[in-house]
Amino acid sequence: MRILVLGAGFGGLELSTRLSEEFGEEVDVVLIDQGEGFVFGFSKLDVMFGRALPSSVVHPYHALAKPGLRFVQTTITAIDPANKCVETESGVFEGDIVVVALGADLDPAATPGLVEVGHEFYTVPGAFELREVLSRFEGGNVIVGVTSTPFKCPPAPSETALLMHDFLTERGIRHASRISLVMPLGVPIPPSPAASEALLVAFAARDIDWCPERIVRSLDPDRKVVVLNDGSEMAFDLFLGVPVHKAPAVVVESGMTVDGWIPVNPLTLETAFADVYAVGDVTSVGTPKAGVFAEGQASVVAEQIISRVRGGTADRTYDGHGTCYLEFGDDLVARVDVTFLSGEAPIGALEGPSRVIATDKGEFGTSRIRRWFDRTWTSGAPEPV
Repeated sequence: MRILVLGAGFGGLELSTRLSEEFGEEVDVVLIDQGEGFVFGFSKLDVMFGRALPSSVVHPYHALAKPGLRFVQTTITAIDPANKCVETESGVFEGDIVVVALGADLDPAATPGLVEVGHEFYTVPGAFELREVLSRFEGGNVIVGVTSTPFKCPPAPSETALLMHDFLTERGIRHASRISLVMPLGVPIPPSPAASEALLVAFAARDIDWCPERIVRSLDPDRKVVVLNDGSEMAFDLFLGVPVHKAPAVVVESGMTVDGWIPVNPLTLETAFADVYAVGDVTSVGTPKAGVFAEGQASVVAEQIISRVRGGTADRTYDGHGTCYLEFGDDLVARVDVTFLSGEAPIGALEGPSRVIATDKGEFGTSRIRRWFDRTWTSGAPEPV
């Protein structure tokens, strides 16, 4: 049996690892991704703000060496879900089961002016390039802004604003700067009132302007202003944007999407096509687009596949639960536990922020790299810069 896993993010890595643990050489697992390595979302911020070197946070896929697992670095050009066939620049792959874990593509060019005069920090290249941009920044109006919904990792814009405060303070130019956070949400973390309240208190204490229920529609390169969806404008010297998210074109062209994303059975992650599953940001399952949820979904799909291969019945279904870590700056981290598919409105419990939880966050990253790549990595350890 051959299982094709498309995408090597949280979902693809967890699924491939679980299948290798279960089957070893019994099953052929082909993991396909166009990238050279995996990078945690929080590592992008570490590099961006000078807390880590780029070389220290990229985990090369060529280091994957698990029984029954073959990694292929190539670009997927077509997906035929009905026949479970995938065309790539390296040839055609046919499988008995296909799992789509390709995430969401980011499109900075979809927001007029963003490429010309702004910066985005959600892609790995964008965040890494900002390391040099920030090192030259001399102060002024800083806007952290969201350009569309949905968007990955809802806490990230808030984290970026708080870490920017620390960064400018350490450089002695916070007094010459203004930080504004523009988000389409009414509160920073809607599923967790406690986390939202803690963030609003932190914003107020650090004199960060909170601008809710607004989206950045465009940037004017000549006047250096952002134009919001209500028609108002804000001047900026540095714009850090969350770009438009969309399903990868190859997924849309496959006919799997409805209203832009792949619909799945929320309990099993099955798509409308037999023996084709989807996990993570590419789906419309109803949880936030964040790696920890993709990981949880992949674990459920692994159980589904194991039962299929072994001839049993999978008892486990997806419960929509996830734990997110939230940077508050000053080396303080909080933890939010939330469940989205319980049939009730999601409520996220907040723990922290504290330095103890910052240590837990480090172990979260360290444990995943140990599990997925079979190597030791100290997550969150500052590098000399």
